[in-house]
Amino acid sequence: MILIDGSYGEGGGQILRLSVALSCITGSDVKIFNIRAKRDNPGLRPQHLTSIKVAEEICRAQTEGVSVGSTEIVFRPSTINPRDAEFDVGTAGSVTLIMQTILPVLAFSERRVELVLKGGTDVPWSPPIDYVRYVMLPHLSRAGYHVEVSLLRRGHYPRGGGLIKLRTLNTPKGFNPINLLGRGEVRVVKGVSHCVKLPKDVAVRQAESAKTYLKSRNLNVPVEVSLEFYEPGKDPHLGPGSGIVLWADTENSILGGDSLGAKGKRAEVVGAEAAEKLLHDLNTGAALDRHMSDNILIYLALGEGTSTITGAEYSMHAHTALWVLKQFLRVEYEISGELGKPFKLRIRPGGST
Repeated sequence: MILIDGSYGEGGGQILRLSVALSCITGSDVKIFNIRAKRDNPGLRPQHLTSIKVAEEICRAQTEGVSVGSTEIVFRPSTINPRDAEFDVGTAGSVTLIMQTILPVLAFSERRVELVLKGGTDVPWSPPIDYVRYVMLPHLSRAGYHVEVSLLRRGHYPRGGGLIKLRTLNTPKGFNPINLLGRGEVRVVKGVSHCVKLPKDVAVRQAESAKTYLKSRNLNVPVEVSLEFYEPGKDPHLGPGSGIVLWADTENSILGGDSLGAKGKRAEVVGAEAAEKLLHDLNTGAALDRHMSDNILIYLALGEGTSTITGAEYSMHAHTALWVLKQFLRVEYEISGELGKPFKLRIRPGGST
């Protein structure tokens, strides 16, 4: 049994998600303790519970200690054999973080699958659903893994109630190596600015603020931001919320930046914040933005050859992910760069331990 200390590195839910995914893929029993030890509310939250339950269903696993607040679990996987199903977090817990757990696992299934997930689609401290659709999934396609995600209804904090449908279009059982040494020229910036149960000018102001920010910083490329809002009385969402996701289509890659609205936070601030994040990462010249730099690592470690990437920021999330990967896989890597700075990574997969 592999023992994973959940307090290592950033000490959050990422260790749990990665460990459960790798347990399923490698067939290794795992015990995870000190779960989310560095968070104000340590232990499993509802979204982590759902991640484990979905993985348990997919892998026909046996589990111990899986309850809200638990700081230690045991996960014993069997065969990866998913069925079409629907899962409900029951809160505004992030469905995109659940996807971080299950997407790598579904790639090793014998069949394609369709899942419906209910919870938060655009909530703090997690990737917005539009980032997943327009930045993350294209990178997975580059790795040879094709997934379709449909947004059926947005869910914001604290009401949740969002719905997404996830369909795997193939099951590659491994991934193409990726070599991305620089982003190349920026061709166009695209985006989605949305608001629900709010005046439609919120989405407009977010988009215009993002455009103004990018133009004022001399990013002289087309900026195309689509607007999403609903007429009064025809809004199917449970609660109010807004946000914007921007992504830059470049010569070699796609990089994203995002921001969420909040009570008392002006729409202009939301738009400028997303634009600032995107521009900061573009200005590093790296091929991957700060978030994709760590989200892609499990796919590189399970690849069928050596990959080399450059990332906008060597985050503690990335540092922690590499440590977890080493606990399950014979993987070697060389990294150039300091924490919090742009970096270059060369990673050589070698199979399970």
